[in-house]
Amino acid sequence: MIKGVMFDFSGTLLRVESTQEWLAAALAETGIPSAEEEFAETVRRLTEYGALPGGLSPQHLPTDLEARWNLRDLSAEHHRAAYGGLIHAAGVTDPELARALYDRHMAPAAWRPYPDTEPTLRALRRRGLPVAVVSNIGWDLRPIFRAHGLDELVDTYVLSFELGVQKPDPAIFRAACDRLALAPADVLMVGDSREADGGARALGCPVHFVDHLPVDRRPAALAPLLDLLGPA
Repeated sequence: MIKGVMFDFSGTLLRVESTQEWLAAALAETGIPSAEEEFAETVRRLTEYGALPGGLSPQHLPTDLEARWNLRDLSAEHHRAAYGGLIHAAGVTDPELARALYDRHMAPAAWRPYPDTEPTLRALRRRGLPVAVVSNIGWDLRPIFRAHGLDELVDTYVLSFELGVQKPDPAIFRAACDRLALAPADVLMVGDSREADGGARALGCPVHFVDHLPVDRRPAALAPLLDLLGPA
């Protein structure tokens, strides 16, 4: 019987804006002009290098960034170094724009909840099932949840940069289960990564996967969880 639920963050409960929106917001903030053709090429390069945290993974990872990439979610410093390096590798050399791009992805305006995120979390709260957000991340996502009115629906946050352990290491899932005061077999893990989120299986947690799609293309992937949990 499921008595609690762990959720991944990016691509599961919320989705980051597109690379086009990300770059446009940073350019607007800095006042740096960009011609249409230059803008499109910069978007292409940023996408190719996976420079948007929460977006697509790099298609090309520079050799000198491999170590930083592997450690990116273990500390705020590693995260900024890894993604700052990818932004630079993509050809953004203006330091003001590079800073604006990195800082933008941590802004609440850069994230949109999936349409069924709040209804699903509220339904779990009504049923008395506690919720943990378990994320590989290099910064504090709590302000994102507060800004979108979701923080009151989350009982605990287990973040890799705070714990010093990242998924799929079973230790991060065990920490979440301990905070929920539940046995792993009683806690469902919901995520979009079969590799990272699937690590919960090593503890005996049941796992349910959703697709990491744009918000407007995934209106109701979380709602079926309620059917899995049985009658209210």
